[in-house]
Amino acid sequence: MGFVKPYENFPFSMVLFAVLVNVSIYALGAVILSGFGYIMAALYLLYCLGVEIHVMKMSCVDCCYYGKWCAFGRGKVATLLFKQGDPKRFTSKCISWKELLPDIFLLLIPLVIGIALLIRGFSLSMAMMLAALVALSFGGNYIVRSKIACKYCKQRELGCPAEQFFNKQQA
Repeated sequence: MGFVKPYENFPFSMVLFAVLVNVSIYALGAVILSGFGYIMAALYLLYCLGVEIHVMKMSCVDCCYYGKWCAFGRGKVATLLFKQGDPKRFTSKCISWKELLPDIFLLLIPLVIGIALLIRGFSLSMAMMLAALVALSFGGNYIVRSKIACKYCKQRELGCPAEQFFNKQQA
């Protein structure tokens, strides 16, 4: 494949694409959950916000993209919320499935609720939203992570626990 030079700051178009994928997943999840009421949708969006803040607090503050445009834009946002951490702490972290559960629930919660709504009464629009949610969660995230984020990430070269975790899983 050849050497790919990592970005010091990701191009805004790439950041925008990655952010739009995430926001689309959250929005679809909220619309699906609104089938059980707007309070459920609002709670889901608060959960999404909580997951984003947790990632920034636990990872972004220690990343080499702190204060810069990472693929997800979180490096810039983290500077508004948290003080910079220690980059050595980022490379020494270990990720397990337990740490990934909050991210997995971003898909599972609306998926399970949407399926329950379909069982209660079939709706073509609900089925299409569920299909779009799954497509964005798997296909959209695959494109973002493999073709944009990880491919051009400087932190991956310095040491990324997610990259190490997923490469270990494939071996």
